[in-house]
Amino acid sequence: MRYCINCCIHLLPNDLHRQCFRCRGPDHNNQKCPVCRGDNKIPLYTDSKQMKWLAVLEVRTDHCESWNGFFCLRKGKLCSLMFGLIIMTLVMVSYILTGAKHGLLLIPSPFHYGAFASNPSLMDNESLSDMKDYYQPSKMNISYVKDYPSIKLIIDTITSKIEFITRQRPDLEELRKQEPHMFSVIPNKFLPNSKNPCWYEEYRGNTTTDPYATNSYALYSKRFRIIFDYLRKVFWNHLYHYKDKHYRLRCLPHFYIIGQPKCGTTDLYDRLRLHPDVRFSAIKEPHWWTRKRFGIIRLRDGFHDRYPVEDYLDLFDLAAHQIQSVLQSDAVKERGKRNNIIIGEASASTMWDNNAWIFFYDNSTEGEPPFLIQDFIHAFQPNAKLIIMLRDPVERLYSDYLYFASANKSAEDFHEKVAESLQLFEGCVLDFSLRACVYNNTLNNAMPVRLQVGLYVVYLLDWLTVFNKDQILVLRLEDHASNMKYTMHMVFQFLDLGPLSEKQEALITKSPASNTRRPEDRSLGPMLPTTKAILRDFYRPFNTKLAQVLFDDAFLWKRT
Repeated sequence: MRYCINCCIHLLPNDLHRQCFRCRGPDHNNQKCPVCRGDNKIPLYTDSKQMKWLAVLEVRTDHCESWNGFFCLRKGKLCSLMFGLIIMTLVMVSYILTGAKHGLLLIPSPFHYGAFASNPSLMDNESLSDMKDYYQPSKMNISYVKDYPSIKLIIDTITSKIEFITRQRPDLEELRKQEPHMFSVIPNKFLPNSKNPCWYEEYRGNTTTDPYATNSYALYSKRFRIIFDYLRKVFWNHLYHYKDKHYRLRCLPHFYIIGQPKCGTTDLYDRLRLHPDVRFSAIKEPHWWTRKRFGIIRLRDGFHDRYPVEDYLDLFDLAAHQIQSVLQSDAVKERGKRNNIIIGEASASTMWDNNAWIFFYDNSTEGEPPFLIQDFIHAFQPNAKLIIMLRDPVERLYSDYLYFASANKSAEDFHEKVAESLQLFEGCVLDFSLRACVYNNTLNNAMPVRLQVGLYVVYLLDWLTVFNKDQILVLRLEDHASNMKYTMHMVFQFLDLGPLSEKQEALITKSPASNTRRPEDRSLGPMLPTTKAILRDFYRPFNTKLAQVLFDDAFLWKRT
């Protein structure tokens, strides 16, 4: 059936509007008829039994004859096609904007980078055997390569702003004003007959008092409660009684493994624990100096109550009990021997994480922290020893990404995060000093990947402002993986540990590597080629300075 588009009434067969009842019949009105008004409109016909709104289209023409009607019909189909394309385009745009990246992408990302075929090596949660695994080269994505020059300009800008300026070391009185309670608890001198820094502290509680009732580590973490339950049971057995008073032995670590994350610190920690003269804190990574003493559990969760220094010292009570047993032995009392047991602490954030300073210290140094972690450690332990494990910062960053990223992990996603982080870092160094940007809490939380953690030399130079170079041992993960026995001997010598039997040494050096990379992370393969090139360019000036400071070109990481 056919209908007039102007009158919407039934037409006779082969009728092209001239015999329309309403327009040409008895009720015809010249003012209302489109043809009489010269609008030159003709109807579009459909043979369907029911009108469809998409079919009711007005098409202009010069004549209203049969051939022109056919021509108008073709224009109507064209309009329908165009309308359909517009709808499809809108749907696809909506599809892209909702984040469906695994389908058809019509608009490329503004930043695409790739990397050369890499050999991802051990991170903190990887096996040392991974250092010997080789990945197949990834396929080159041309769009990533084309964007390399624009990112190279960003890196060139950052490089031009690099200045390694020695920081001003705060004096002791300034530190006391900032942390008066800490200075009231930790004494100036330690027991002379102990290699490890320890002292006796009067305990004023009674037998019904829980010495760990308020310990924040026990309160906020269920997995630590078993440790503290055991400490409660044995606490009174290890008190020292003198003149009707009770004393407990308190200890600080003799050495710290201070960094860096994803550089094999866990493996080093696990091997050192096997040495008969080495003990560690009850928790591998207390993060007290960098986070807990400021009340930070997770920075994104805001601040909790600050963990007092007593809570930190409680973590060394197990080791202190063993040291006290040695101190109370006849060999020490009568023969003048000393305790050789030493305690270590292995928070991998100690070297670099000073993010909390902005919330607690006066910002009077143009964005640079007036006090750093090492200032306080040195104030209490000027003879402390520090161990640093490093790896190629390019591979460290990718391992860091694989470990901490929670979803949608891929080499392409890593590219995007590297690009965004480089832009943010560039924006900072244009306005502030390098040190201010490295320790900038807002910037570090905004960057999708932790670029700043790989700027090893910036942190090392700041530690060298307070500690002597011979108090710091810097190791490479690559050397540890290829010759573990040699690196462990370097550590034993640095800590002045006694000789080991062949059996003890074999247990330490031949035990399985700690932590393996998760299978789902292994399946992602290496970073893309241009990404690696970009990161090489970014870290190169920092690695060059590091090699100069340590007088070792191995820290250029040219062969990895």
